[in-house]
Amino acid sequence: MSELAPAPRRPIRELPDTLISQIAAGEVVERPASVVRELVDNALDAGASQIAVRLLAGGVRLISVEDDGSGILPEELPMALKRHATSKIGSLADLESVGTMGFRGEALAAINAIADCALLSRVGGQVHGYLLEGQTGEITPVARSTGTTVEVKELFFSTPARRKFLKTDATELAHCVEAVRRHALARPDVGFAIWHEGKLVEQWRRCGDLGSLPALEQRLADVLGADFVARSVWVDFSTQATPGRPDHAPVIKVWGRAGLPDAARARGDQQFCYVNGRFVRDKVITHAARSAYEDVLHGQRQPVYALYIDIDPTRVDVNVHPTKIEVRFRDGREVHQAVRHAVESALAAPRAGQALAHAAAGVASPSAGSARVSERGETPIPAAGLGNGPDPSERPPTPFAYSQAPMRFDAPAGHRVNDLGALWAPAPSGAAASLLAPAA
Repeated sequence: MSELAPAPRRPIRELPDTLISQIAAGEVVERPASVVRELVDNALDAGASQIAVRLLAGGVRLISVEDDGSGILPEELPMALKRHATSKIGSLADLESVGTMGFRGEALAAINAIADCALLSRVGGQVHGYLLEGQTGEITPVARSTGTTVEVKELFFSTPARRKFLKTDATELAHCVEAVRRHALARPDVGFAIWHEGKLVEQWRRCGDLGSLPALEQRLADVLGADFVARSVWVDFSTQATPGRPDHAPVIKVWGRAGLPDAARARGDQQFCYVNGRFVRDKVITHAARSAYEDVLHGQRQPVYALYIDIDPTRVDVNVHPTKIEVRFRDGREVHQAVRHAVESALAAPRAGQALAHAAAGVASPSAGSARVSERGETPIPAAGLGNGPDPSERPPTPFAYSQAPMRFDAPAGHRVNDLGALWAPAPSGAAASLLAPAA
C-alpha cells in the first residue's frame, strides 16, 4: 500500500480587501431582510421620523431605504462604504456601553461587496444633496431633501452561489416585512412604509413620542392587531437597586404587554423581546416569560407578548453576534427573575379579578378547586354549573350528582355492564351516600 504524499505547504498571505468584505457579507447578509434590518438601523440612528422601504422581487433586485434623518456630509460619503468605518463608537468605552442600533461599521462595506450600492444624502443647510456610486466611488450633486437614501441593487450579483439559496420572492418579502415590523414595535415615534413592486404593502403612521404609553399601545394595535391589545394585560415592573454592592446594581425595568392564557397560539410568532430598544432572541428572556405561564398554560401552546427591558448598557453585551440579534447579560439570573416576576404579577391581576367575580356570583373560583387538572397536563374538567350555559346565578342548583353504582358480588358468573349509563347513572344528590353503601 503506497503512502499518501504530504500536502504541499501553503504560504500565509494577506487576503485582498474585496474577499475580506465578501467573507464579512456571509456573516452579516443572509437574505434581503438582513440588508433591510441594517439599513433601518442606520436610519433610526440618524434620527429619522419617517422611513420608507421600497423593494423589487422580494428585495433581490432592489432594496431602497429612504429616511429624513440628519444626513451625511459629502466628504464623509466615501468613508461610509469602507470597512470598520462608523460614527457610532470611537473607543472601547463606547463599545462597552453601546446606545445605538448599529455600531460595527462593516455592514455597508459588506453589502457593497456583494451588490451594486448607491448613497444619496443631504445635510440640513446644504443647497443640494450628493450621490455616491458604490462601485466607482464617483460623487455627483443631485436634488434631494434632508436625509439619506441607500439603494442596493442585484443582491449577491458578485456571489451567484449565495443567490441560489434564496427562497421565492413572496417568502423573501415576508422576511423583509417582519424585519421592519420588529423595528416598528419598538419605535412608535417613527412612521414606516413598505412598498413592493410599486404597491404599498404595509404602513404604520407615527403615533407619538418615544416612551409614551398611549403611543406604544396604538402601535401595538396597528402592528399586531386590536385583538392583541384586548386579550393582553399591561406589564410594568422594576427591580430595586441592591444596596451595598460595589457596582451599585442598576434598576431593571420590564414593561409592555403580555397576552392572557386564552390568547396563546400554536406557534411562537408573536413573541417580541427588546433590550434597550433592540430586538433580540435570548434564551434567558424566553425561558423566563414561558415559566411565568407554567401554572396557567399547558401543553405546547405558546404565549404572546411584547416585552421591553431597560437595563444599564454596561450590563449587557450586544457585540456577541454580527447580526446583533443576540446579547449576553452580565447577570442573567437577575434578568430572568425580573422578567418572570413582571409577567407573573401582570397575569395575577386578571386572575384575582376573575376569582372575585365568581365569589360575587356565588360560584366557586376555578383556582379554589372547581377544576381538576391531571398531573399529565390534560384539559381541566370544569365543575358543575361553570359551563357555557346560562349564568349559574340565574338558575337553581342542579339537584343531582354523579355516583358509581355499587358492585354486585352476588351477580352470576359472566355478568357484564353493557350500558355505561348503568355504571354512571344520575342519582339524587341526597341519595349519593346510600348508593355507595354495600348491597343488602
